[in-house]
Amino acid sequence: MTVTLIDVAQAAGVSRSTASRALSGSSLISAETRAAVEHAARALGYRPNRAASALRSNRSHLIGLVMNNLINATFHTVAEVVQKRASASGFQVLLCITDADPGKENDVLSMLGEHGVDGTIVIGSGRSADASNALLSAGRGVVNLIRSVRGSGAPTVLADDLEGAKEATAHLLSLGHTRIGYIGGPADATSGRERFDGYCRALADAGVDVDEGLIRKGPFTTEFGAEAVNLLLDDARPMTALYAANHEAVFGILPTLSARGVSIPDSLSLVCHEDMPWLKMWQPPVTVVDNGAAQLANVAMDLLFQQINDAAVPDGRTYRIGARLVDRDSCRPERS
Repeated sequence: MTVTLIDVAQAAGVSRSTASRALSGSSLISAETRAAVEHAARALGYRPNRAASALRSNRSHLIGLVMNNLINATFHTVAEVVQKRASASGFQVLLCITDADPGKENDVLSMLGEHGVDGTIVIGSGRSADASNALLSAGRGVVNLIRSVRGSGAPTVLADDLEGAKEATAHLLSLGHTRIGYIGGPADATSGRERFDGYCRALADAGVDVDEGLIRKGPFTTEFGAEAVNLLLDDARPMTALYAANHEAVFGILPTLSARGVSIPDSLSLVCHEDMPWLKMWQPPVTVVDNGAAQLANVAMDLLFQQINDAAVPDGRTYRIGARLVDRDSCRPERS
């Protein structure tokens, strides 16, 4: 016999409407009542009819999470936070990987709209304004995260990449380094533009000219990181420090430095942008710019739930999460 919501409500000692609100994650229901209803549902083996519920309420209880890749450790943290927050509120997450391809990204956003997702968080190419605005027009929540999208009406949550990059470069300058290599992302990405701008501003503040021979910009890939650091190491006038501003490239940079016998920090001081557990465990532990990945994800979820639960009208504002330098053992004063 099929277990109904009425059966769950009777087992939990509440009304049908209260049981429905509890299982949908309503903030109007106390934690104790929600726990009792969820326990009764599990004990009875109750499975809600999501399709019928969606038709009645115009809610699917689905959240889309669109990402460029699964290499980036920040994206891992975002996915964990989004999943936990969504589950705690009675939502399921649909994870979509686009390989930073604008065509795939727009197709994915259209697909999520067709499936009636209640909201979507997008870490994308920055070229999905039409698709995200279509979701907004259909009454679906959208938040752009980590990458800004020109022309999008959705709120955007960004790390303070410019200030983080300035702090990283200023740290190396304070140790006497003036030949500071830079490996960053492309200019069409928010982080690529802002981190390079921060690097240049810190050099300018110290009266150091930007040396184009020390700069490599490219895609967010491991292969680019290995290629870029090899080119910098082969330069006739070697760098004494490196600011690795392209997080995905770090997966190619560190093994290449190790393979070539570059001693950190004796031969090269190193700062990487965006933290991850194995940078702390590397020998020596690597100094990083922490971009506040968990805070970025939590603010994005707050903004998404405001749109979903309170029908808040998106106003296209940009919210910033501050970055901070975490000083470890991969930098030392420059020795003439």
